[in-house]
Amino acid sequence: MGKVMIVTGGSRGIGAATARLAAAAGYRVCLSYRDNREAADEVAAAIARDGGEAIAVAADVSVERDVMRLFDTVDHALGRVEVLVNNAGILAPQCRVEAMDAERLARVLAVNVTGSFLCAREAIRRMSTRHGGPGGGIVNLSSMAARLGAPDEYVDYAAAKGAIDSFTVGLAKEVATQGIRVNAVRPGLIATDIHASGGEPGRVARLAPGVPMQRGGEAEEVARAILWLASDAASYTTGSFIDVSGGR
Repeated sequence: MGKVMIVTGGSRGIGAATARLAAAAGYRVCLSYRDNREAADEVAAAIARDGGEAIAVAADVSVERDVMRLFDTVDHALGRVEVLVNNAGILAPQCRVEAMDAERLARVLAVNVTGSFLCAREAIRRMSTRHGGPGGGIVNLSSMAARLGAPDEYVDYAAAKGAIDSFTVGLAKEVATQGIRVNAVRPGLIATDIHASGGEPGRVARLAPGVPMQRGGEAEEVARAILWLASDAASYTTGSFIDVSGGR
């Protein structure tokens, strides 16, 4: 039986691409989703049609009880998780910092930062050799926004992803003796639906000329990096980052 992987935010974009690629590589996959059950079920069904195994579970990663229920569901349906991909994330509509209110900031930080911490906590409790687990891997989704700052658009999102960078380094050191590796991928300008949720569906086309490779990336190009970090091929890699950004 293949290893068990949880991909949060797996109903679309990078999460869905990761779930599909992981299943094709032999992982048994749980993909979580917050709202779009139809899309999540379709990803799971497509995996099944291709001979893989996947379940879709509703969970808002910013809600502690949802996260605990997600992991309990996986325990019973698939077995002990061995890889967590902390992919769930949100953007709020583009605006400058002077126009941001506390409610927006709380939501962006709750999903992008708190959600990653809560999911990692539950994964560690199952993976860690200190807790009787076999070890495992955590791959966090950061963003090139953490380094570029996303001025005039999403400074709050960029700051949240900056927090994910620090989280990745600190957690990697904390659990290195417990059989757990923690790494992150920083996607650049990737063609996914997240740009529409920020208010600009055509953002990739607008910014692509500024990318050294002169194009946006595809979700599967990010998923390949995630799968490598999750795999035994990356057995001596922890606290590290792969920028998948076309040189941006």
